[in-house]
Amino acid sequence: MARLVAALAGLFLVFGGLATAQEPVFQTSASHAVIMDYETGEILFSKNGDQPMPPSSMSKLMTALMVFEALEAGTLSLDDELPVSVRAWREGGAASGGSTMFLDVNSRARVDDLLRGIIVQSGNDACIVVAEALGGSEEAFADMMTRRARELGLETASFRNSTGLTAEGHEVSAEDLARLAAHIIRNHPQFYDLYSETSFSYNGITQANRNPLLGVVDGADGLKTGYTSEAGYGLTASAERNGERRIIVFNGTQSMRERANEAERLMRAAFADFIMADLAAPGEELGSADVHMGTARTVALRTTGPVRVAMHRRERDRMRAEIVYDGPLIAPVSEGDQVARLVVSMPDGRTREYPLEAGSDVRRQGMVSRAMSALVNLVSG
Repeated sequence: MARLVAALAGLFLVFGGLATAQEPVFQTSASHAVIMDYETGEILFSKNGDQPMPPSSMSKLMTALMVFEALEAGTLSLDDELPVSVRAWREGGAASGGSTMFLDVNSRARVDDLLRGIIVQSGNDACIVVAEALGGSEEAFADMMTRRARELGLETASFRNSTGLTAEGHEVSAEDLARLAAHIIRNHPQFYDLYSETSFSYNGITQANRNPLLGVVDGADGLKTGYTSEAGYGLTASAERNGERRIIVFNGTQSMRERANEAERLMRAAFADFIMADLAAPGEELGSADVHMGTARTVALRTTGPVRVAMHRRERDRMRAEIVYDGPLIAPVSEGDQVARLVVSMPDGRTREYPLEAGSDVRRQGMVSRAMSALVNLVSG
């Protein structure tokens, strides 16, 4: 059996240029960046998107998710009042120099307020309060965060605290942050509106939501900024337009202004420049494969599902598609057997594979016919 490439029946009418590695058609100044299509989960653009990075306060997406799940499980209620420990006040308060909700030491705060403190104000003190309430300690809660993230398939996620403050081994990839954002949007819509609140007041102090897209880009409705001196300025954000939703994640910009500019550019590009191209419908015949010792010499190959490819609009005519299979196939072949795959190669070197199935049955030849086929093959070499 050899690896064979079959001719495509019709897809070259749609695309078919050579897909040699080239300079990306879209670039960003961020060190890590991802654009995701929410509906399909497809990555439309990635720059180091699969590489773990320090997520700073974007970690609080996971912290908030743990609270959402506790509320839905009934182990917490929005009216519960949680104690503010000395540690939460000291390490998360104004004296620490980080983002804070300005909780008073030894006071109690409602979960409803703490959620807004985490989401709108990025309060480190609010994070530690809920961590101690749910996990017994922040360290135990961070372990809970990591376990839950892995259960959700976020394989790069490792949390060392609830806040995102710099800690060795505290990391997650931009792609996994995008998946986490999609999970929150899809599974916790009753809480997602919190991410679009533009300000929140607590203890007589009003703080604005730091998300630079809210009120600036149409349809923007979340999620979370981040900053540490190690990570730079980052953002996980989402917007919805005309029934389509995109999620962007980036990190490593050098200032709040650069973060705001890059956020707007990435989100506008997410809708204007990147598409999910439908290349073939489910059950569409794309080519054929050779069959050995069968009652037919070839069998049609068809898709098992939709062939959708994430791309920049300018990449469509520069990709390559080919049908690959180990062949010739040996009869008998049954209709529906997955016998080949469609390999789509993008100009930047990315590839996607889609299974192809036999479009019909091909019976095995009788003994005499098989003997004649063997003789013909021997003579022809």
